[in-house]
Amino acid sequence: MNWQELASQLFPGGHDIVETDHFLSGSASVGGRTVTVIGTTGHTPIGVDIALAQAKAVLDTVRNHAQRPIVILVDTQGQRLRHRDEMLGINSYMAHLGKCIDLARRRGHTVIGLVYDQALSGGFITSGLMADACYALPQATIRVMGLPAMARITKVAEERLAELAVDNPVFAPGAHNYLAMGGVEAIWEGELAAQLEQALDHAVPQDRRAELGAQRGGRKWSQRVVQAVLADSHARAA
Repeated sequence: MNWQELASQLFPGGHDIVETDHFLSGSASVGGRTVTVIGTTGHTPIGVDIALAQAKAVLDTVRNHAQRPIVILVDTQGQRLRHRDEMLGINSYMAHLGKCIDLARRRGHTVIGLVYDQALSGGFITSGLMADACYALPQATIRVMGLPAMARITKVAEERLAELAVDNPVFAPGAHNYLAMGGVEAIWEGELAAQLEQALDHAVPQDRRAELGAQRGGRKWSQRVVQAVLADSHARAA
């Protein structure tokens, strides 16, 4: 789905979103309220320039529109792997973007992410996964690392990783596997505008991903570790 078609379905009440070098920005009407919209398109990698542009849009909203919701439309192949971006310290720019989204949430801005096409690696981690809740369309492609790359890094045969991916969502790409792990709150089908409005109404600031992953069977140990650490810290404090 291209971003223009997506925007028409998400924001039937109107929007002024514009695309500039694969960077999306603007505002839209959702259920009678105005939201800030940022995002990317064309599978573009997140480099220094787009990271700064997204961060600026978030900070402008925090500064000028108290508690206005923010919607992040995600379509990226991850962080840009170019010499210029690496030499400028792309990791710091990505961290800056993530911090700006965290600041917005702390200031009372509900942040909703939507993966409408592709979400890979750091470009997803510092945008959609920083939201109060991240959703996806059924056809969305989501992964942190492809199995061939994972095989090279871990030195585990790709065939073995493919076998593990059958039963373990951690190894497998796709929106439904991220749903099972709790990284995606829900997969949207049907009336997108109504689902976005509902997401804005029911968003909570607490991170429930580990809990959801345990409930859905996609991450069996994360929530147990969280609870063990909290119990230990409380015991030490007592």
